[in-house]
Amino acid sequence: MKIEVRLSGSGGQGVVLAAIILAEAAGLHDGRNVVQTQSYGVEARGGASRAEVIISDEEIVFPEVIRPDVLLAMNQPSMNRYANSVKENGILIADSSLVKEIPGVRAKIFSLPLTELGRQAGGVIVSNMVALGSLLGLSGVASVESVRKAVLNRVPKGTEEMNVRALELGLQAGTQALFPPSEAEAGVGPGE
Repeated sequence: MKIEVRLSGSGGQGVVLAAIILAEAAGLHDGRNVVQTQSYGVEARGGASRAEVIISDEEIVFPEVIRPDVLLAMNQPSMNRYANSVKENGILIADSSLVKEIPGVRAKIFSLPLTELGRQAGGVIVSNMVALGSLLGLSGVASVESVRKAVLNRVPKGTEEMNVRALELGLQAGTQALFPPSEAEAGVGPGE
């Protein structure tokens, strides 16, 4: 199995760190073949930022993402730029806190309040971990335990708990978006 992931946003949103963590989790902890690349806009903070991860059970011959299976857009400019690149029937994850328009694409679209959940977890600075958790919940691209280990290894000392909490909030949001509770489970019946 091979899966290509593109994470996009603006500089300072942490998409590169999220991609590095995903690559470490899949490569070092899950034992798969991984390629991780990144690019930045002209400015470090506020400019365009893109990070890509290819995860495969086989050798990776072409180390560039052209048509991602999973696309994360953390802001509107990223959505506008990359939405049409996602594979047909792929997964498109949008931060509903910052993305208000989603172009018509033939993908499974999940609009989740990633930045708002980041605030709940301790601050917008961990919205990238919420995004990574939601990506895991929606795609299963790496094991949750491997990603937790990589988070603990990569985030600044003293922020581990907040980052893991953000990862778990995102995982829960992604899983619930993929498998919403039925009306019966939610206590909603006809006429209620």
